[in-house]
Amino acid sequence: MPRPREQQISIADTPYYHIVSRCVRRTFLCGVDRHTGQSYEHRRQWIEQRIRLLSSIFTIDLCAYAVMSNHYHLVVKLCPEQAVSWGDDEVLGRWTSLFKGSLLVQRYQAGDVLHEAEQRSVKQTIDVYRQRLTDLSWFMKCLNESIAREANREDDCTGHFWESRFKSQALLSEQALLSCMAYVDLNPVRADMAKTPETSDYTSIQERIAPRFNLAEAVQSQSEQFFLKQFPLPLKPLLNFEGAARHEPQRGILFSLNDYLELVDYTGRIINSDKRGQIQENQPPILKRLELSTEEWLAEATEFEDRYHDNRRAHLDRRRSAA
Repeated sequence: MPRPREQQISIADTPYYHIVSRCVRRTFLCGVDRHTGQSYEHRRQWIEQRIRLLSSIFTIDLCAYAVMSNHYHLVVKLCPEQAVSWGDDEVLGRWTSLFKGSLLVQRYQAGDVLHEAEQRSVKQTIDVYRQRLTDLSWFMKCLNESIAREANREDDCTGHFWESRFKSQALLSEQALLSCMAYVDLNPVRADMAKTPETSDYTSIQERIAPRFNLAEAVQSQSEQFFLKQFPLPLKPLLNFEGAARHEPQRGILFSLNDYLELVDYTGRIINSDKRGQIQENQPPILKRLELSTEEWLAEATEFEDRYHDNRRAHLDRRRSAA
């Protein structure tokens, strides 16, 4: 019998978790159906977009992800401390970008005068919302339910899209975290869907190598367009690699991005008899394939987070000018 989720997830033990969610019957509801030839490839983009948007709302950082044809992987870091600095209005803004909120909350946001008892009720509701915005189960609910609704609407049908609830695995050490991230980033290579990590679509490693996630392109559905109008958040970048340990709080991944890329490249060359694909031995090292020297790559890596802010700023400027 499955254990309750709160008994499986303990931030006191580790903030890092590996998440897997599969399509019902493990059929190709997100890729190309082998029997009919019909393509559902665009749904992989839906999932990637929704993951990135929800990460920006919740206190959940993304370490790695891979969206496959019939399932997806996430490696996340739970950061509930981020919510401590949010004011009440910010909590409401984040939550009501996804849900309408209670009637009292709607009146509060509309500027109505509330009685003292009503104000206390709104305050209690805000506390509930703040806690939910730190919760992995609510993150997954907002992710999977949204995708299922969009897919069923497109197929003009009802019923389950995802197979049971998501599965979570605690990553209790740096070694477990890095090995799991490499496993996730190499999923398309092992499945013979890509020849190298940099050509693996809908993966975090492709995003780290060539940051291109654009919020204007990401928001396609009407629900997500409405979400951005309600609360135009800055897009949160993938959790950064911080290199060696330092005498200050360690917020990122205790490894260098350059070393991680080489680790993934090396791991992908190891032949695994129960997997269809691997990186061919005649492929040059990953930095050579990217035509970057170590110095150039380090410069790229240190500017990674700034690029997101620049892209976000440009998007907001375009929206203001259009208005």
